[in-house]
Amino acid sequence: MRLLLAEDERSLSKAIVTILRKNNYEVDPVYDGQDAIDYLENGTYDGAILDIMMPRMDGLSVLKKLRAGGSQLPVLILTARSEIDDKVAGLDSGANDYLTKPFAVPELMARIRAMTRTQSAQNSSQLTFGNITLDQTTFELSSPGGKFRLANKEFQMLELLMSNPHHLISTEQFMEKIWGFESEADLSVVWVYISYLRKKLTALDADVQIKASRNAGYSLEEKN
Repeated sequence: MRLLLAEDERSLSKAIVTILRKNNYEVDPVYDGQDAIDYLENGTYDGAILDIMMPRMDGLSVLKKLRAGGSQLPVLILTARSEIDDKVAGLDSGANDYLTKPFAVPELMARIRAMTRTQSAQNSSQLTFGNITLDQTTFELSSPGGKFRLANKEFQMLELLMSNPHHLISTEQFMEKIWGFESEADLSVVWVYISYLRKKLTALDADVQIKASRNAGYSLEEKN
């Protein structure tokens, strides 16, 4: 699951990123509202955490712009202020929840789980292509021949492929959407995870395959 964190206090941002990554979230940190908008408009995220007080554009303005564009992305607002008016303004602007700083780590994690769980419940929890099914709530890949619980990045890659069957997805697109803009991972990591997925599909006797097109990308296709 991939989140955007918009928090201009660098030390706090670093601490939150560390916590989220230890809990198996992918996180892209930004430090002002305009960058938050740019990332949200050009990336694929499962949720966003927005500080209210940020340079260039405040968190409420980011949220209003998102909602005005039709985005239903789950958003948690962070604020150092505890006044009721600030909380009401955030919720009225379309926030799913709010959290006042300073906060306890368990509460932060619980609120993130709650808002992303609600979003998941609104969407179909399963993707099916050929004889395989991917459960988006349990990360389980199954076929009549058995099932596997996928690791986080395996799941995200196969989810992207199954959401876009027959569509070529480039290595660069995988890197951007799953590893994030600021990742220092080598492009070869995509091939490694494709290899993992192919082995699982073979073990499940899947009637679909991940095809590689030279210098173009990968696509999920039915076997001939």
